Amino acid sequence: MRLNEISFTDAEPVDGYGPGFFRIGGKVHRGHVITAPSGTRLWDGLDDTAPLLALAGEIDVLFIGTGAEIAHIPAALRQSLEAAGLGVETMASPAACRTYNVLLSEGRRVALAALLVAAAE
Repeated sequence: MRLNEISFTDAEPVDGYGPGFFRIGGKVHRGHVITAPSGTRLWDGLDDTAPLLALAGEIDVLFIGTGAEIAHIPAALRQSLEAAGLGVETMASPAACRTYNVLLSEGRRVALAALLVAAAE
């Protein structure tokens, strides 16, 4: 089997996650996160729409991780993101992290907005 080194351009892969944190590009972020080619930052959750809308033109698909279980995002949020030209895929945060990494490794223009899997005890 031939193995090729993956280049993630300016975007950083999700290295891991756990109760209360995500590890992205080797750095631990304690809280909900957004990671995109423009960088990684903490996110205030589904009501914090401005940083998601700011991704329009930078990415084609936004993966939204809804925590430990898959859940619907508010219809108004989905509509505003799609109206801005963003493809939106909603799934549980672990699946969103994996899918983001796969598409990132293929050179796709993707971003991830993920809610924590569980709060830190």
